[in-house]
Amino acid sequence: MSQNIPPRYGFVNYAEIWNGRLAMIGILVGLSTELLTGQGILGQIGFG
Repeated sequence: MSQNIPPRYGFVNYAEIWNGRLAMIGILVGLSTELLTGQGILGQIGFG
C-alpha cells in the first residue's frame, strides 16, 4: 500500500508559501512595534 503524500519540507510550494506568510507577519509585527515604541529594532533590544 503506497501513498502519494507530497513532501512538506525543502523547496516545495507548500513550504515556500508558509515561509512567505510568516515573513510578512514578522515584518508587520516589527513595524508595528517600532511605531508603538518609537525605537528601531536595535534600540528595543539594547544595542541602539
